[in-house]
Amino acid sequence: MVQQCHTRKAKNIAGMILMALLGFSLTPVFAEDCDRECLAGMITQYVDALAAHDPSRLPLADNARFTEDSRELKLGEGLWQTVTAKGEFRQDYLDAEKQIAATHILLYEDETQVLCTALLYVKDGKITGIETLVQRVTPESRFQPTELGAPIRGMNDPVPAGKKQSRASMIKTALTYTEGLRIGNFTDGGTPFAPEAYRVENGVITAGKGCGRADCGMYSQNIMLHPGIIAGVAAVDEENGVVLLWMNFGHTGSSYGEGNALVTFEAFKVWGGEIHSINAFFRGLPLATARFWPSSDPIPK
Repeated sequence: MVQQCHTRKAKNIAGMILMALLGFSLTPVFAEDCDRECLAGMITQYVDALAAHDPSRLPLADNARFTEDSRELKLGEGLWQTVTAKGEFRQDYLDAEKQIAATHILLYEDETQVLCTALLYVKDGKITGIETLVQRVTPESRFQPTELGAPIRGMNDPVPAGKKQSRASMIKTALTYTEGLRIGNFTDGGTPFAPEAYRVENGVITAGKGCGRADCGMYSQNIMLHPGIIAGVAAVDEENGVVLLWMNFGHTGSSYGEGNALVTFEAFKVWGGEIHSINAFFRGLPLATARFWPSSDPIPK
């Protein structure tokens, strides 16, 4: 009788252990979001894979999509086939909320500098999409980069205590720049430049301290009208206080080439209700060029 009791007890304990194990194994496993370190690591993997011409090195989701200059290509086409080396310049914009790892990077095709904007869309630790904009700098290019040997001044500075803005407020501040371009006047557009604000375009300081011309003031500089400008939010680095906008500058005559518009990914360091530094990589593309990917956030009306 005692032995039967012990046997029954042992069976009960074994059953409880089995149920616990089954319960553990049946518990759903939820993938964690990629944090800032993880997103930066994704960019490193992307740059290394690109330099090796081997997209299989990336943690790709099934049916991952790839675009270059707003055209969908197969992964391994386009810049994947032509890049020969990676440069020293890299400026990241990490959107942990939307799981977007964005960057401005310098690459090379032999002696030709290639200014590349890349956005990696991440879900469950996998890259679901890669968006790129590619500008090649030739000896004939108007802009010959001088500022791509180090991070863009101020872009990586910590946001001062008490000066951090909400995501929606950051976007609203950055979009005042688009409005200034639309009407051709940053003062009337209500664009709030900080006293130290400056702008880098394709590796050249074009406004603010370091510009080197007489007409370099952020407000006094002559700005042409861009009545058809279109903007979308590409990424928001809330921790670092940066908004990355995609913009098609629209029709401005032949200023960007006959039938072309300027298409750019432009980053704005935003805190305390002001824009402190700007970094843009751009190129001329057909006027009708639309962004293949949706805005990460709604555009305020």
